[in-house]
Amino acid sequence: MLTLNNLSSPKGAHRNIKRLGRGQGSGQGKQAGKGHKGQKARAGGGTRTGFEGGAMPLYMRLPKRGFTNAPFKTEYAEVSLSAVDAKFDSGEVTREALIANGLLSGSDKRKPIKVLANGELSKALTFVNIDKFTKSAAELVSKAGGKIENK
Repeated sequence: MLTLNNLSSPKGAHRNIKRLGRGQGSGQGKQAGKGHKGQKARAGGGTRTGFEGGAMPLYMRLPKRGFTNAPFKTEYAEVSLSAVDAKFDSGEVTREALIANGLLSGSDKRKPIKVLANGELSKALTFVNIDKFTKSAAELVSKAGGKIENK
């Protein structure tokens, strides 16, 4: 039974601290691993992140104007036709059906759905309220006798 008197850390969880400046014999005596003099050898010494010795730093040289739509881009949950063909025998393909068959999981359950034309579709399936299809996926669905409905 695990009690307070027999608790121990797992192997490798604890390392001895490096004791700096405790004599020549310790291996970290005299300059304590800081070399000879200079800004980085001083207490509190060193420069801020991005400092380039007084030269104009890279983050200040780069242009900051312009526009990026990255925070607002739409990410789709991608479903391939071959996966749909393997999981569905007939009937309607909806968001709920895709989740029930394990084709959408995690955050993909909430994202808009896009059907990709990877593989073939051999059954006439009806796709209901699916947000997007690639051109070739839509062609394969209609070629197999299926329909795309948006209610």
